[in-house]
Amino acid sequence: MLPEQSNLKAVLWMAGAITCFLVMAVAGRETTEVLNIFQVMEMRSVLGFIMLLPLVYRAGGLRAMKTAHPLQHLGRNLIHYAGQTAWLYALTLIPLAQLISIEFTTPIWTALLAVVVLGERLDAARITAIVFGLIGVTVIVRPGLDTVNPGHLVVLGAALAFGISIVMTKSLTRTDSVVRIIFWMLIIQSAAGIIPAIQVWQTPPASVWPWIFVIAFSGTFSHFCMARALAHADATVIMPMDFLRVPLAALIGWLLYAEQIDLFTAAGAALILTGNLLNLPRRRGKPADMAVTPMP
Repeated sequence: MLPEQSNLKAVLWMAGAITCFLVMAVAGRETTEVLNIFQVMEMRSVLGFIMLLPLVYRAGGLRAMKTAHPLQHLGRNLIHYAGQTAWLYALTLIPLAQLISIEFTTPIWTALLAVVVLGERLDAARITAIVFGLIGVTVIVRPGLDTVNPGHLVVLGAALAFGISIVMTKSLTRTDSVVRIIFWMLIIQSAAGIIPAIQVWQTPPASVWPWIFVIAFSGTFSHFCMARALAHADATVIMPMDFLRVPLAALIGWLLYAEQIDLFTAAGAALILTGNLLNLPRRRGKPADMAVTPMP
């Protein structure tokens, strides 16, 4: 049975997703100041798996988590793991607003990869999003006008990895539930990260543990909240809300870390978000394609 179509419920679930994404960014910065990124990733995946178990059993238990596409899950999650690791590393290098703005180039890479891998066609909306996004990134990074911050390149790599992950996930959302996809994400990424995490492992101080639990919870349930929002309303209704992450991230960066936003970052972010907004109408009635958000 299809979920009830309700804009109010969709907005509330989307508000939960945005809150999780922003809280995760703050928790990620706080934990990576003390612990190595690989250890943070491993603890996030393991604790996230434990937190997901109630939803797993509600969905039918471990038997219901069986999939007919194990290799696709493996490939998708290894690439997603690389993207998440790069995203966390970039979080230590550049202001929050710049990171979130450049992360929104993910639809550009998704569109280009869908053309190459899935044989989809570039229509006017996609071309517009790509052009606006590329110009926006150029405005933020300003190659040739100043020294390029390595963090910009790292988060661009993360956005590319997320784009590849979305393309690989597109068919999974037609056969596997959101809980099953997140279940395998956490298992595979826990296995992939255990060796590098052991090599840099240190006992987390007591002050860091609350942040670790926050990043595990928000990193896991941001995906679930987004999927629930998309189940209750069209993407065109709720996805523009996601653009609030850019000004909210700028506000959080200013309040907590005294980060200043320059004109180039604001202009570049506006261009990237405008391209994404113009691309939204073509997604009407296709929530399944966006059931698993590309974000960390």
